[in-house]
Amino acid sequence: MKFKLVPAAPDTVAFVADAQAAVPLVPGSEDDCCARLMRRLGFRSRDVARTWLTFLRALDLATETDDGFKRLRGDPTPAYLREHVLSGVYGATDVADALLAADAEGGSGGAAAGLTADEVFAAFVDLVPDWERFRTSDWESVWRERVGRHLAWFVLLDLAAERDGTYAATGALRELRTDRDLRGDRDDHDDPGDRTERDA
Repeated sequence: MKFKLVPAAPDTVAFVADAQAAVPLVPGSEDDCCARLMRRLGFRSRDVARTWLTFLRALDLATETDDGFKRLRGDPTPAYLREHVLSGVYGATDVADALLAADAEGGSGGAAAGLTADEVFAAFVDLVPDWERFRTSDWESVWRERVGRHLAWFVLLDLAAERDGTYAATGALRELRTDRDLRGDRDDHDDPGDRTERDA
């Protein structure tokens, strides 16, 4: 299961562990968990806290049970987060592939190639689910922001390098995608017709 909501990237990877620690080990309601996140991390709104709670679920650092949401005991190292962002966040693999495709094209000419955020969005836009397009009149700006957040997380996790407004795949991203190929995880593109996570 993949989740769509992506928070703004923090300044440090360590912040993810702080967010994970704010989720209770004993299941609590969404309201209780969001209140804890707001209190402990200083989030200014419940929407921001809910986005983080959903993102932690995408990373397998929190889960929803019949009794509510609770913390899982994963260790959010950079390597762990790289793997789980790609496997748990809707669209992340396709953003990665856009960067890798540009990297391959640049490599054939002997120069590193990067893409602007707008170019990455153009490569991704067909993957926006149809029902999302009818959900709001400004769906394009919503998803453009999400792609921008993907890229910011990629930079934070050393999956992409940003320079002069362009983003390029790093060796870490190339190695991770190769590893996933070897494990048989390559067929992990996101289905724009999937409606299982409308609210996440």
